[in-house]
Amino acid sequence: MSEEKRKEEEEEGLKTLEIENGLRLVPRVKLNLVIYPSTPLTLSHPIDEWKTKRALIEFLHTTSLSLTLPEEDLHLTRHKNLKKRKRDDPVAAGTLRVWDLSSLPTETRFLEWRNRLVENLNGVELNLEGVKFKLAVTLPVSDDFDRMKKDWEEHSASRSRREPDTVVLRGVPSRWFAEPRVSSKPSMLVTHTIFSTFGKIRNLNVTEDNEFGKDENEDSGDLVSGLYCKIVVQFDKYKDCHDAMRVLCGRSMQKEGSRLKADYEVSWDKVEFFRNSRNESREKKNSTVSTKPENVRARRFKE
Repeated sequence: MSEEKRKEEEEEGLKTLEIENGLRLVPRVKLNLVIYPSTPLTLSHPIDEWKTKRALIEFLHTTSLSLTLPEEDLHLTRHKNLKKRKRDDPVAAGTLRVWDLSSLPTETRFLEWRNRLVENLNGVELNLEGVKFKLAVTLPVSDDFDRMKKDWEEHSASRSRREPDTVVLRGVPSRWFAEPRVSSKPSMLVTHTIFSTFGKIRNLNVTEDNEFGKDENEDSGDLVSGLYCKIVVQFDKYKDCHDAMRVLCGRSMQKEGSRLKADYEVSWDKVEFFRNSRNESREKKNSTVSTKPENVRARRFKE
């Protein structure tokens, strides 16, 4: 890819994209955070979330990045069960989101800036009430398009398979893909209309995704069934799949009239979902045999 083309794609990645059904894709930076003690440590009480947030926000503002981050864009969950925690286990984990990308220096390339943000934060030492902690920062896999593209190219080459044509999307609200005043469940028709924005669709599967978010919400009880849905969409052309993945990476979804911004997970299909689904259907059909013995004439019972 030429340098000019790559720069053009990065600039497009900073724009909000309007798609069908009142949905838009909003650009943002999302980072995963994990906080460890600098040295193995037994805690007598959980760390103070507010003080930890303030320390991180102040660091971001005073470094060369000069990033002003609202407190609500930094989410932390501390380790609550200290009896089960080992001395070198993390004490908290969370996410950092940067929504206002308009303040980035014009001479700075977006991906370079994002990588530098990760590098500057990773390994930062925080002093909280006289105790030192270290921060581990990573970019979510579903936000790193270059990494995903490299993975699928290596996967295709090692297995002598064609390039992927199927996108898997998890964590979008079911009601945004439902037919209004008909049902709260995701609709194939609505979903097809939305994803046709990216290209001609060959196969589509939409199901409720009750497993999404369970790991992040261990302490919040059972999630509402049907809250999220999982979408598997196969395009006719590899290029359409490629472009859809590139557009979906590094963005959140928002519905017109709603303040909620849904942090979905996007990936490519590694298991050949539709091919395996067809094989399973064929196997079930073939395994269905008649229970009536062959070459035995039916008897008529006497009354």
